[in-house]
Amino acid sequence: MIVLGIETSCDETGIGAYCSERGLLADGLYSQVEIHARYGGVIPELASRDHVRKTLPLIREVLAEAGLALSDIDGIAYTAGPGLVGALLVGASIGRALAEGLDVPALGVHHMEGHLLAPLLEDGGLEFPFLALLVSGGHSQLVRAEGIGDYTMLGESLDDAAGEAFDKVAKMLGLPYPGGPHLARLAEQGDPERFDFPRPMTKRPGLEFSFSGLKTYVRTVIAEQRESAGELDEQTRADIARAFEEAMVDTLAIKCRRAIRRTGLESLVIAGGVSANKRLRQVLEQQLGADAVHYAAPRYCTDNGAMIAYAGCMRLLAGESEGLEIKVRPRWPLESLSTIGTAPTKSALRI
Repeated sequence: MIVLGIETSCDETGIGAYCSERGLLADGLYSQVEIHARYGGVIPELASRDHVRKTLPLIREVLAEAGLALSDIDGIAYTAGPGLVGALLVGASIGRALAEGLDVPALGVHHMEGHLLAPLLEDGGLEFPFLALLVSGGHSQLVRAEGIGDYTMLGESLDDAAGEAFDKVAKMLGLPYPGGPHLARLAEQGDPERFDFPRPMTKRPGLEFSFSGLKTYVRTVIAEQRESAGELDEQTRADIARAFEEAMVDTLAIKCRRAIRRTGLESLVIAGGVSANKRLRQVLEQQLGADAVHYAAPRYCTDNGAMIAYAGCMRLLAGESEGLEIKVRPRWPLESLSTIGTAPTKSALRI
């Protein structure tokens, strides 16, 4: 089965073509960073309009790269949620229209399930069950995954998600949008000994996260530094970035170790945009062992069409599909998904 995946949940248009027998055939991504950077954050209406402009041309590019015609497509998968409702409707409308025109099944995919399964695009050694740390701009979750759709939420953020906290602290430091990657690069120049930031909710039992207090602590430190020395010099900004990143990474690692002890699981998947953070990967591999930690290539950590095509293919193969009604779910609990079992363990790399 060849499935076309369409991702339009926020500010990136992603298209992927996945074959159940040959793996990932091609994928493409268009980022709206330049559009939203001038505003310091995503403007939903502008995001929707740009998806309208970019989705069909990107589909043509990906099909051409894969050597496919539209008539070769056996199914359509599109992100149905969570995300910005206007942006979701663009991908869902195009996906449903294509499926109707081609007379093939279509399916709305859960965005976070796409992230959770993204490591399976390349990692042939990853098998269920495993623990998943989903860390993105909108989510910080620890999930026990027994199979596709068989998810148990162990803990999640009570306020700001990890990626959101990265972006907000980056904005405090005057870094461009999107701030997370810029902050990580700045942190590489920082002195880890100069500032010591708190590790929130690590001294109490439980697997929940809370990053709003850490964000406020950073704001206070910045204000104190400005009061005593005026505008922050580059080294101080780097030192603050390093202290924040260390606090965030340590907090996530502590919660992961705690979840592994409680569940007895041996494999940890980290997924979502923050999973591309080099320091997070390094610390988790040091503490848990390199063989125990699994993650996607950086290009598949952020929003992308490949993960939607893969997740959709697994569900379409299991017989799932949807009718003509276009339904999107801006809020969609991961645990509400139907269970279809385990995924193939062989590598799904493009061949």
